[in-house]
Amino acid sequence: MTNRSTLGTHRRRPAALLLAAALAAPLLSGCGSTGAAATGELRAAAPASRPAVDPARIAATARATDAFGLDLLHALTAQPDAAGRNTVVSPSGLATVLAMLLPGARGATADELAKALHTDLAPEQYALAVGALNRPAAATDKLTLREADEVWTKQGMAVSPGYLATLATAFDAGVHTADFAKSPEDARTAINAAVAKTTDGRIKDLLPPGAVTGDTRLILTDALYLKAKWATEFKPANTADRPFHTLDGSAPSVPSMSRNGDLKYADGSGGIAGEPWQAVELPYADGTLAMDLIVPAQGGFAAFRKGLDQPQLDRILGALAEQPVDLQLPRFRFDTSNELSSALRSLGVRTAFAAPDFGGIAPDRLGLGGVLQKATVEVDEGGTVAAAGSGAVVAGAVPAARQPAELHIDRPFLFLIRDTATGRPLFLGQVTDPQAG
Repeated sequence: MTNRSTLGTHRRRPAALLLAAALAAPLLSGCGSTGAAATGELRAAAPASRPAVDPARIAATARATDAFGLDLLHALTAQPDAAGRNTVVSPSGLATVLAMLLPGARGATADELAKALHTDLAPEQYALAVGALNRPAAATDKLTLREADEVWTKQGMAVSPGYLATLATAFDAGVHTADFAKSPEDARTAINAAVAKTTDGRIKDLLPPGAVTGDTRLILTDALYLKAKWATEFKPANTADRPFHTLDGSAPSVPSMSRNGDLKYADGSGGIAGEPWQAVELPYADGTLAMDLIVPAQGGFAAFRKGLDQPQLDRILGALAEQPVDLQLPRFRFDTSNELSSALRSLGVRTAFAAPDFGGIAPDRLGLGGVLQKATVEVDEGGTVAAAGSGAVVAGAVPAARQPAELHIDRPFLFLIRDTATGRPLFLGQVTDPQAG
């Protein structure tokens, strides 16, 4: 399993091609046996050093992932039964899975995926830019950031060496063979175990029972785990029960943290459905990651969320400036599980499901069968723990001192965990009830 981490040893697979016969053959297929679920690994040689990626392409891809994440949040909260629930998604995790799939797509299948991802880069260039964004910063003793990308193919399926080379170069990803036909449950268990291991057990059973069948040809996964301490922690003694005004008009008391000090803060009115808003940024101790909290005025949350797009998010984040802030923030922890096929269809990804062309992966007729993501986030006085597992199942076709700003977060709000250097959005969500699971 590929594991990129800011803590511990970075382990890499051997650079040599594991299946030597593939060097002369136009296609690779699995052989050997390592158990009921996995029967080997196909791997193109990763380059000794990753190719340089134009910083402008990396920056554009980070902004594109922001836009994709907001589109995804809007799609998931469009239904009345979902609009008022706590939600967390990983735009980066799902974009990575689709970036691994895109180089194998052709025609309208590729065009629709690229449009949904807000990129006009060639598929291989986009994969390289996403892979460059995914590389963690230097290790610190207050941050753990792990990400693992895996591809599992049906035993005996021929896989294009060019496709494998793209995965190796961009993501350092291996391709495991699995006996989907005879042992789909064993394969599902192995894939879920790999995701759970990377996420420290926070993401279990990414693939539910029945997700892997004898028709499965290919499964791509991204697992992301973050554990980060605040640059300045909240003092537990300052935490107290305070009212939180939910969307239904109730105001239950919830444990809310409190601190005073200099933070990046902004506020404004108009521009987004005419709704006033406040925003604050809480840096993590490593200096490169931060959580941004965006709080619409009471009663304006739904209209604000619906109207928020990537340029407007840019303007909010660009307005943040350091000043004294009297901050209250509820502790929260919750999980989200989504089957994302309908959401992707609403974003224009239709051909991949209905009339797919993934001829760049294999000569088999392949179609996107299901896209899943599980994510979790926990925020307390010490910092944040967040994790996400994303998977795609491919089947046979188919300034000067001022008065402190006051921000008492006692109503629904949006949050974003991002790399402040690149803009890469790791997690995005809404909190409508801090005590709801």
